Amino acid sequence: MIWILILTLTVIVFSLRYVFLIPQLPVRLPLFIKQALGYSAPCLLTAICAPVILLDNHALRDFPDNPYLWGALFCVVAAALLKNMLLTVGLTLVFFYSLIYFIG
Repeated sequence: MIWILILTLTVIVFSLRYVFLIPQLPVRLPLFIKQALGYSAPCLLTAICAPVILLDNHALRDFPDNPYLWGALFCVVAAALLKNMLLTVGLTLVFFYSLIYFIG
């Protein structure tokens, strides 16, 4: 069920971005709509990731012992500072799995 939802949302987001943002199509949108469409992928990613980070069996995870939350916060800070996706993903994976090893 979750894979069907993820694939459906992927198709919707891709098709909206493709149809409205491709330069060869005669559809001209105002600038504020183009900017709003640029936020669709981060909003969708947040909607998918937030329950994974914050919930465990339909209950809130404990705050200090939540490696998912600390990994997500580390990822945001690393992405803001480094501006390199590959390095950010690699460092976040190392940080997250080291948290899992030491906390769990």
